[in-house]
Amino acid sequence: MQEQQPLIKYGWLRALIYFIIAAVIVVIFQNLGMRIVEELGSTTKGNEFESIISFGFIYATMGTGIFIITYLIRRFVDRRSFKSLGFTWQGFSDEASLGFFSATALLGAGSLILVGVGYLTFLSFTVNPAAILIELLIMIIVAFVEEVLFRGYLLNNLMQSMNRWIALIISAVLFALFHGSNPDINVIAIVNIFLAGLFLGLNYIYTKNLWFSIFFHFAWNSFQGPVLGFEVSGLKLQTLFQQLLTGPELWTGGAFGFEGSLLCPIMISLSIAGLAYAFSKKYSNQNVATI
Repeated sequence: MQEQQPLIKYGWLRALIYFIIAAVIVVIFQNLGMRIVEELGSTTKGNEFESIISFGFIYATMGTGIFIITYLIRRFVDRRSFKSLGFTWQGFSDEASLGFFSATALLGAGSLILVGVGYLTFLSFTVNPAAILIELLIMIIVAFVEEVLFRGYLLNNLMQSMNRWIALIISAVLFALFHGSNPDINVIAIVNIFLAGLFLGLNYIYTKNLWFSIFFHFAWNSFQGPVLGFEVSGLKLQTLFQQLLTGPELWTGGAFGFEGSLLCPIMISLSIAGLAYAFSKKYSNQNVATI
């Protein structure tokens, strides 16, 4: 049976329309979530998990809106299945593992460097199971929402209208702009998030599969914050390791977390170069099917 053609012919135009609608959805659902949290504030006041739960609720509310609009546009404008955004698991478990362990390796190496030069000290280890489980659940939601939005839909459709590397750069710019209102954001952090957008999309431009980026995104946020004790894009969380940063913020990242460190772009740039070479070799003679 012949595949249905998209309702709107040009991929870049579908991506633009989607991004505008998604931006509106983000604002609406964030405000809705914040209003509900404020209304419930009197019942949650004093709870040690209040800020974590509030953020998680607001983000889950926003994420629900993103998933709904993505499904509807994919189904009725693109005329493709939601799964075709890149959710095929068979044949891509290795990419998922690579994404997960790449994130842990980068953060582990960066932390060891900071410890080695005396800029970071781990003071203690404390387990708060309820807080950690809630935070890990939030990180799963964040990874799925942002990867569906920026890689699954935007990058997918941009690649249908232009060179995949140009599409990747545009999607990374939008990814950085999306985080532009985060607490304690600065120029280095914006550059790092842009580079992260390139890194997260590398596997996708060859495979059109999301599992590499979802697992990397989840592992990066989870190990950076709940495990190692850094802020996550300016968000302070309950952590397993309690740390003390004594070096200059230029190298430690300060209140924004490791993503605000000058060490981060050096490590990510080297990783981008290495993985770009590896993926180009692996997929140079393969046509990776999508559903």
